Amino acid sequence: MKKIALAAALALTATTAFAGGMAEPVMEPAPVEAKAASSSSGILIPVLLLLVVAAAVASN
Repeated sequence: MKKIALAAALALTATTAFAGGMAEPVMEPAPVEAKAASSSSGILIPVLLLLVVAAAVASN
């Protein structure tokens, strides 16, 4: 009877030891947020150029 209990205990121990094993963790890449282009940057340069031209005309 002791041999049967010992065999059962060893069988249970062996199955839990090899059940899943150690798997390497899978790291998902962090999401990268793209910066939205501001709408004012496209109009800023022409407005500045217009102001410079207007200042040059006004100074003459």
